[in-house]
Amino acid sequence: MPLESNARIAKELARHGYNAEREAITLLASAPDSAAAVESVVDRAPDDALRITSDHVRAVTNDRSVSDTDPTSSGTDPTSSGAGPNASDPGSTSAAADLTHESPPARSGSGSPSEPASTRSPVETEGSRSGLVDTTDSNTDDTTDSNTDTADSNTDNTTDNTTDSNTDSAPHHDPDLRELEVGNDMTGRSTGTGEYGDFVRTFRDRYERLSKVLRGRVNHRPAEAIAEMPGGSDAAMIGLVNDVRSTKSGHWLVELEDTTGTFPALIMKDKGLADVVDEILMDECLAVEGTLADDSGILFADSLHFPDVPRTHRTGGADRHVQAALISDVHVGSDEFMADAWSSFTDWLHTPEAEPVEYILLAGDMVEGVGVYPDQDEELEIVDIYDQYEAFAEYLKEVPADTEIVMIPGNHDAVRLAEPQPGFNDEIRSIMDVHDAQIVSNPATVTVEGVDVLMYHGVSLDEVIAELPEEKASYDEPHKAMYQLLKKRHVAPQFGGHTRVAPEERDYLVIEDVPDVFHTGHVHKLGWGKYHNVLAVNSGCWQAQTDFQKSVNIDPDAGYAPILDLDTLDMTVRKFS
Repeated sequence: MPLESNARIAKELARHGYNAEREAITLLASAPDSAAAVESVVDRAPDDALRITSDHVRAVTNDRSVSDTDPTSSGTDPTSSGAGPNASDPGSTSAAADLTHESPPARSGSGSPSEPASTRSPVETEGSRSGLVDTTDSNTDDTTDSNTDTADSNTDNTTDNTTDSNTDSAPHHDPDLRELEVGNDMTGRSTGTGEYGDFVRTFRDRYERLSKVLRGRVNHRPAEAIAEMPGGSDAAMIGLVNDVRSTKSGHWLVELEDTTGTFPALIMKDKGLADVVDEILMDECLAVEGTLADDSGILFADSLHFPDVPRTHRTGGADRHVQAALISDVHVGSDEFMADAWSSFTDWLHTPEAEPVEYILLAGDMVEGVGVYPDQDEELEIVDIYDQYEAFAEYLKEVPADTEIVMIPGNHDAVRLAEPQPGFNDEIRSIMDVHDAQIVSNPATVTVEGVDVLMYHGVSLDEVIAELPEEKASYDEPHKAMYQLLKKRHVAPQFGGHTRVAPEERDYLVIEDVPDVFHTGHVHKLGWGKYHNVLAVNSGCWQAQTDFQKSVNIDPDAGYAPILDLDTLDMTVRKFS
């Protein structure tokens, strides 16, 4: 059986309820009678097994009844002593038919390609057409030139590499080489009750942590101390933005608040700060430097400072060549879930070309959810939320079992809408226990072999895009909106708008440590670029355009998988739809 059938073997095992390691599937593919081997492995798997391992396969393929190369011997021969079912049993041919058919059975879902998923080669792409408009200079080397060899082999030679490779020579993953740590996970640590005092603690923590970043740049004085200073003095204040408004003369008045009180700063229109003022959001932390008026009642601003990411930020990297797939917004349960694209992606994961992909980082919205937007019930293929997670778990079984998966929730998932969002409850976790994914809170920082990846679903991107000028934040270039969050060192700075914030003793939404990679989803658009050496990636979705999206003019980028080299932080975006 050719190696390209690995994906079909994985699907057949998934049909029986099993996830499988890459090595196990490789061994099954190299068996003289793969169909019989699959049947025997399923038949002899322990009752409590959730995944098929290489040890399970070896126990079967070492049995002469299955692995014997004598042409007169077969695992389905009635005279065979093997563990496989008798050839006269009608069910004994079902697996063989599925595994040897030229094209796998058609899958449901919108946006399905016309050709069988197993015959298509994933296509290299430079990302969304608009995603490179302003990032070519800074990101061309990272995402195009440095991957020239990969692109040449992946786009032109995928079929040859897949069919000609020797199954025995394919490298296997060594779990001992992997390093994965999760930080900032607040699952099980929520303390907020929604009372006023909880909100005070959250914003006080935000102020304290972000003001520390700014104090090295300005000679900060508390609001009450500035009010006591003589007129004409130079002064600087760090505070949360309490108000921003324009005056009749075209100037801007910004009121800052710290733990001692509030103080106004006037930004004159002739100071050349207009380009900075239009980036200010309510409740974010900001520093203002300037000169006090004669009556000390107002600070005339000369400069503004955001907490920002240092331009000198140095990124980490893995000690070996290993990759992570950055995906989000699968939306299983929707009429528009692109099952064929997902199948094409998981098929590719079983090819030698995808051997370095040992991690999948999924940034929320595993399922479509229920009651998220008006008339959503009319666009659901699966109505019950638990059934949606059951279906998602089945699709997850197609992913090689030895792939490390980390996922965070999104606004369509069955968790609270207010951020930070804790990971799923035990009932939903138990539904997805086959793949043993790490399910953590939104947001969370995942350190993968020395690379710090900040995962955030991205609901606040809607607010940033709505508030800021189009050239600085838009749905067509979602990574630019992500730049703004990095500049503000907070994933959801504005309170009281579309983004719901849950009060906690600690503000888990602060970007205290600078990440190497910032990964979001939510807006269903593909875009990436670098901001002060931080790679910002919005990974698109796996859902075709819904009627609701049409009504709000969202044209999704669906069926893409950014593949990140963890050793170099180069990235290749693959298209599977």
